[in-house]
Amino acid sequence: MPVRFATIILMGLLFAACASPMHLEPRNGYIVDHRYEALSHNSRIRHLVIHYTDTDEAESLATLTGLHVSAHYVLPKPARHYHRHPLIYQLVDESRRAWHAGVSTWKGRPNINDTSIGIEIVNSGSDRPFSEVERLLETDPEATIDLHWAPYSESQIETLIALARDIIERHEIHPTDVLAHSDIAPARKIDPGPAFPWQRLYEAGIGVWPDETTVTRYRVAFEYCPPRLETLQHALQAWGYPLTVTGELDRQTTTVLRAFQMRFRPADYRGLPDADSAAILWALLDKYQSEAVSELQPPACRATALPSGREANPFIHGTATGRFHDTDPTLTPHVQGGRRQGRSPGSRTPVADGIGGCAPPC
Repeated sequence: MPVRFATIILMGLLFAACASPMHLEPRNGYIVDHRYEALSHNSRIRHLVIHYTDTDEAESLATLTGLHVSAHYVLPKPARHYHRHPLIYQLVDESRRAWHAGVSTWKGRPNINDTSIGIEIVNSGSDRPFSEVERLLETDPEATIDLHWAPYSESQIETLIALARDIIERHEIHPTDVLAHSDIAPARKIDPGPAFPWQRLYEAGIGVWPDETTVTRYRVAFEYCPPRLETLQHALQAWGYPLTVTGELDRQTTTVLRAFQMRFRPADYRGLPDADSAAILWALLDKYQSEAVSELQPPACRATALPSGREANPFIHGTATGRFHDTDPTLTPHVQGGRRQGRSPGSRTPVADGIGGCAPPC
């Protein structure tokens, strides 16, 4: 009898399994059959966007769980741990579209909310509104920016690295599509700000960073023979920034340069074009989008010989065509008797508007 009873039970289970196979999913008014699965598909997610909240944790969570904005993940401050593992708030499932990017564009693709995962890090940002700094720079582009930026804690960055690695691996996100909010909306946003450790993330296998030897090679060339402003705009556009090429140092160009400098040259992010920023940009293109570099090769500088027989520096002697930006003398190389003299520490050589550039090495 026990054997017969067990046989009946087993047959009943088999019959139930046949009646409700695992590949059938009842939905509202229909049945979905999951028996067949296509091989030709990928993730809808193309971008990872990093933000700071600009306020404390309580207010951040209240805002991000409200009706107007959201993010997929929030990294708390101070960092939380559960059984010695970092704890992260997930507010939106990755399959859903969070409202974190706003009006945004990258590499010509608009509406980055549609294709991204957003991570908010609880961080208070700068000690005063950046709009005050923008007003200062509009009246005095050479003004020194004196802001204090809240640091990111080591535990926050370690947690972010673990989370970002996981997201990038699962969605196969390209390094050039790991972005700052300021990259995709440079006219509106400055987060995660110049205190964010982008190089640290790159060293952990996340995002991009230029090779210093390549930066140096381009810097040497551009300090003598900078690219035209129009060419610099083309290069920023090729990297991915939403920028219209005008040949003018307009507001859209300064905001894009500011976003670029905050990320790759945070010691000076006034949004002024200079040889150092150009060198970093060309080094990035050289490393990650080499085909774009050949399209950006500018014409050679037209150098004029000095009485000593040495070629003139186009920043000082105006040997190239076009006009120069008005600059502080401490920001330009000094030339005496045809020889380059020293520059003040941290000084930058400005990129001239209308100067014929040259392909390194000059």
